[in-house]
Amino acid sequence: MIREDEGYFFGLGAFETIAVEYGTPVWADRHLRRLAEALTFLGIDRTGGEINDALEAALEDPRLQQGRYALKLTISEQNILTAIRPNPYDRQTVESDFVAVYSSVRRNETSPLVFRKTLNYGDCILEKRRAAALGVDEPVFLNTRGEITEGAVSNVFFVRNGSIVTPPVSCGLLPGIAREVLMERCDICEEILRPEDAAICEEMFLTNSLMGVMPVRRLGSHTFAGTETGMRLTSEFRELNSGVFRASSGGA
Repeated sequence: MIREDEGYFFGLGAFETIAVEYGTPVWADRHLRRLAEALTFLGIDRTGGEINDALEAALEDPRLQQGRYALKLTISEQNILTAIRPNPYDRQTVESDFVAVYSSVRRNETSPLVFRKTLNYGDCILEKRRAAALGVDEPVFLNTRGEITEGAVSNVFFVRNGSIVTPPVSCGLLPGIAREVLMERCDICEEILRPEDAAICEEMFLTNSLMGVMPVRRLGSHTFAGTETGMRLTSEFRELNSGVFRASSGGA
């Protein structure tokens, strides 16, 4: 049962969505670190032991041993909640023509909440629903200055003249775990980007912990010339996740 607190009433709580591959959580340490930082910012006093115990208990669900799942861990002042669902992204999804559109809702780059994965997630969910009703996979937000920030549930990257660029966190976006991993391993430049900049890029792709790397065929009215870099990084990220899975499972 959910207890009434400031998380329930005002969205003052935080959550993480962790990919689980056949019982093994992927990048769990990174997710828990980011969750702890958000809770500290919100003034929510939860020990690492409490959170780890909740995660370990959730991982005992036998369904997780059978495939690819998403485990959501939600924390507020009076609540620690977990939820499990199948990972909605698969190889067929990656190989399809993924379409994005600019949202009419603006990200507020002056709000400290946009940089953290809090329960103030209404804009993302409503815009995701609106996009789906239009047959679009992901809405992309601009900030109040007209700069590209992020997708509703993803970080955005572009390929321009063979180089990978992505908006800096200061534009008003959540620094995702998949974004963090990719930037540690690839030569990626942070750069302020506007829609007119995206329109001259050769490629676009998205990242999050569940989808990994997702090539985008079209953003609004602009169709990108190719998806080669995105598809290559999709395969590399999948192999990287498999390596984390094998290491965590005690394999080679």
